[in-house]
Amino acid sequence: MTSARPLNILFTEHAQGYGGQEHYIHRLMLTLREQGQQVEALCMPGAELVSRLQDDGFEVHTADMRKGIRSWPAIFSMRRLMRERGYDVVNTNSRQDTLRAGLAARLARVPLVVRTRHLAKPINSLLAYSMIPQRLITPSEYVRQMLIHKGVPPEHIQVIGPPVNLPTPLPSAILRQELALSESDVIVGSVAVLRKDKHMDELIQAMAPLLKQQASLHLVIVGDGAQRPYLQQQAADLGLNAQVHFLGRRDDVPALLGDFDIFALASHTEASGTVFAEAGAARLPTVGYAVTGIPEMINPGVSGLLVPLQDIAAFTEALATLIHNPELRAQMGAAGYQFVVADQRFTLDRVGQLTLNSYHNWLRELNK
Repeated sequence: MTSARPLNILFTEHAQGYGGQEHYIHRLMLTLREQGQQVEALCMPGAELVSRLQDDGFEVHTADMRKGIRSWPAIFSMRRLMRERGYDVVNTNSRQDTLRAGLAARLARVPLVVRTRHLAKPINSLLAYSMIPQRLITPSEYVRQMLIHKGVPPEHIQVIGPPVNLPTPLPSAILRQELALSESDVIVGSVAVLRKDKHMDELIQAMAPLLKQQASLHLVIVGDGAQRPYLQQQAADLGLNAQVHFLGRRDDVPALLGDFDIFALASHTEASGTVFAEAGAARLPTVGYAVTGIPEMINPGVSGLLVPLQDIAAFTEALATLIHNPELRAQMGAAGYQFVVADQRFTLDRVGQLTLNSYHNWLRELNK
């Protein structure tokens, strides 16, 4: 149970762009505010998260959190802000803002400094995990075990799955009309920032033989990034331009999901893989690799199919199983909705409540 007294919470983020991590922060801030908390943010000047949060009525502070000779003036400025605002909790989200805003929070004697670890990348130093922050939140047990292995006390880490927010019902499906596809066409969709670690090239490779066998099969890739020209050339070289569609970055992903038949992503490393849970919430069967935090986001074998890392043949086979079996797609899609939404694993309210409970429990521990 949480205390009746609202908490004064500051979220910090160093990134300039707006990807999955920033979306997580945005959704959680909205949820905590709806649950009666005072929530503000501290970001880099010009960051996209600043304007998005301000559009939603949040107070957003800015500070230069880059490393370098200007760090100390910025740290002292942030310390002054934190003393003036009287925050109960400062929750950092990236290495750079932990090292600077987190340190400022400790110098300002903020009662609780928490870091949320969003990534599943190797951990090189504990400075930003157990020396500056007092407690940690991870989106999966996989990431929690990484931190424990590096020496973080297990009792200092709380696993809280990512908040998934899809409108119910989904917006009217628009993709088939946009691409002039019929209801009988089968759409395999993927949503990701197009960078190397998402390995979208492996998904195209896995889909290629199936696309060549079935003209009514399509692969739709939603997202943008440095890899897009390479991926478009890959599709062209395979003669698949008519069946592989690159939509770029979109703000209407829930509506697009409503027209997918299958969700697939060949990412090698995901701290949690929130998009797999979002696909489940949209009643889509999923295909991916059985690695890192991904198996925690679905019910393997029930709501989706996971295959060994970089086993392209197995990936193709899993896709073919779903493409050729609409009854199995419907069954797995329903199981995905049950796992994510009906069982309340990743709903906004639950994630917000778990986060608040953790804050209050840690504040009590640290104030003993």
